Amino acid sequence: MWDLNKIDLYRSAAMHISMDWHGVTFDWNRARAFLVTAEEGSLSAAARALGLAQPTLSRQVEALQQELGVVLFERFGRGLELTPAGAELVNHARKMGEGAMALSIAAQGQNDDIVGPVTITASDAYAGLWLPQILKKLKAQEPGLIIRVRADNTASDLMRREADIAIRNFQPKEPDLVARRIADTGANFFAAEEYVAKHGLLDPQADWAHANLIIPGEAGPFLAALQQVGLPVTEASVGFECSSYLAMWEMTRQGLGVGMLDVRLGDREPGVTRAAFDFDDLPFPIWLVAHRDILSNKRLRLVFDFLAKELKKPPA
Repeated sequence: MWDLNKIDLYRSAAMHISMDWHGVTFDWNRARAFLVTAEEGSLSAAARALGLAQPTLSRQVEALQQELGVVLFERFGRGLELTPAGAELVNHARKMGEGAMALSIAAQGQNDDIVGPVTITASDAYAGLWLPQILKKLKAQEPGLIIRVRADNTASDLMRREADIAIRNFQPKEPDLVARRIADTGANFFAAEEYVAKHGLLDPQADWAHANLIIPGEAGPFLAALQQVGLPVTEASVGFECSSYLAMWEMTRQGLGVGMLDVRLGDREPGVTRAAFDFDDLPFPIWLVAHRDILSNKRLRLVFDFLAKELKKPPA
């Protein structure tokens, strides 16, 4: 009787033995440079993503073209587009990148030290107004941790390890990510007390043409979201736009207009009060998210569980 398991084992071993590594004639680091350039669309953006100087990255891509004997990119204006050959090869480079990422994640899962880096990503409001008090406790408990905070109002790609742990307001859909719903909170309108004393409270049933809203990000999507909950906002309701929640909040504190923030942060701010009359909080959840494999790493699991416990508490 043939042992099918042994046959598969021998076949696998034979494939490894017969693989001709001399046929791999290019530098794998250059393949990474090619992949990131293709995905970012320009050498400058790819250099920033990899933390390299643009001339260095350009040389790597050019060297790969020489090694492979094909032209990978054509220049259009200030950007780059893949040639037909590049478009075909980028899929193979992407598989290599996924394999390298899987190797990195698996290796981290074997590390039991509570020493080393952990990257946490959150909105700049949470990163600036809430995380510091939590991280102070964490650092006192585990001084060997090197904590990297990525304050970003767009969702970091945890699958590509742009961060280890993310604090989000939505549940992820990727099957390889694990998420824990930490709390349910709400957002409301706030303004400096002196501003409200001068201009009065906003009335959800009245005209908001002079609401003087301070909007983080683009006004269009923000106004559309408010319109969906029945608020009579228009472009005339906007007093300021800025790209940062922290900047929005400081402008609110300084009396420039009305901003919106998590009520657990806004209600604790001295000199600031709710700015809309009889307006219910807009509910949203807080999720803590990480890659499934990362949670087998003792260091990262400790930080994940610590954040989960502390984020359930209201900010001090």
